[in-house]
Amino acid sequence: MNYRSDESRINQLTSPYSPLSPPQVPLDFSDYLSLLWRIDRHEQQKHLVRYYDQCGRSLARAFQFEDKGLGRTVRAAEPGSLYDALSNVPFREAGRLRDASARKDAIHQLVTLRSDVLAIGAYQHDWLVGWPGSGVSDPELRERIFATLFTAMRSQYAHFGRLLLVIDIVLQELLLGTRVITEFSLGTLIDHYGYPDPEDPAVRAAFRGEVTER
Repeated sequence: MNYRSDESRINQLTSPYSPLSPPQVPLDFSDYLSLLWRIDRHEQQKHLVRYYDQCGRSLARAFQFEDKGLGRTVRAAEPGSLYDALSNVPFREAGRLRDASARKDAIHQLVTLRSDVLAIGAYQHDWLVGWPGSGVSDPELRERIFATLFTAMRSQYAHFGRLLLVIDIVLQELLLGTRVITEFSLGTLIDHYGYPDPEDPAVRAAFRGEVTER
């Protein structure tokens, strides 16, 4: 990968995956992990859990692991505990139990690190009004806050965020048992695997919580 393609991938992985901000590059296993993180992050917002769950299930079907260890583990877990549950995947794979405890520990450390890295990169997407510190009365302090959040953090995260790409290569092998990277365009996922169509008014309404069932 070159730097520009890395940046596009990182931007997508930290994006909200909403109908108003749909994936711009083909989706791979890293996107699946980010969607699980979104389910955990929005565990109290049932309409968002349903939306992100539908996105994640479409990728599970596309990658053909719905009925394998990872798929069964995710289905059995509750929103808010999906990332914690991932470390149990090695115990759901028959024939690979010899080093299951060691792989469990590695997965736990990697998903914890991934969650932290993702949280740092994603939190700006959650700003609904203004930016943190915009109401501070001291202009010098307000400018320092702005410089930290919008200059220092962003410039550093451009490099720091690449940890996501490295972590996900290892997690894919630990969770799926393969190094082969497969990706699907958003159109293919919509047409063949049930990914929510961001152009569908019903999908947009459901994401906003305006309807309870589709």
